[in-house]
Amino acid sequence: MPTPRTDLSVVIAALRRQHDAPAPPPASNAFELVIWEKVAYLATDERRAIAFDLLRRSIGLTPEKILAAPRARLIDVLATGGIGAPERANNLREAAELAVADGNGSLDSLCDLPLADAKRALKRIRGIGDPGAEKILLFTRRHPVMGLDSNALRVLTRLRYGREAKSYNATYKSVTDAASPQLDRDIDRMIEANLLLRQHGQTICKTTRPKCSECALRTRCPSAIS
Repeated sequence: MPTPRTDLSVVIAALRRQHDAPAPPPASNAFELVIWEKVAYLATDERRAIAFDLLRRSIGLTPEKILAAPRARLIDVLATGGIGAPERANNLREAAELAVADGNGSLDSLCDLPLADAKRALKRIRGIGDPGAEKILLFTRRHPVMGLDSNALRVLTRLRYGREAKSYNATYKSVTDAASPQLDRDIDRMIEANLLLRQHGQTICKTTRPKCSECALRTRCPSAIS
């Protein structure tokens, strides 16, 4: 008989006991959350934080400051966060232009739209899909959505929430449709779940060689390796 899926509140309680409380991104608004995503690529959180702080100190974190900065200077700063700095600079400038043109200098007003409209508006930013848009809406506390990254999604998939589909977006929708009702649309619980699941996927429930023997969920996980 297949192992029954564990209630998500039990999952989160177990992860809370295993991990120190993860810190949320150091961003105070929607545009800064976009910067947090664009400031680094394939980088550790520590390196991302260094690049974010350098951008804050040397250029600024508002759409107006980003647009006023020389492109070469912006690229130099983003290069501290990994490869693809020119492309990330272009994407960040486009996001700043969107904020100025459609949000009166802020992306927060776009987040205040109804959920489908808010996601559609944020997805106009290159590289922002459904998960990224939902993450912005969650951490700005505008909508009770899950905003999971690939690490968190992997944990829930292995716990048999939703199903793996041919496309990442279809997998994401399947998993979040299965998981989010168990959090009662409570934003505080959803933020905690987002952070803990991400940390667990990064440190324990890895893509390859997961550390099942160290996992607080090993007796409840149908995917656990003996």
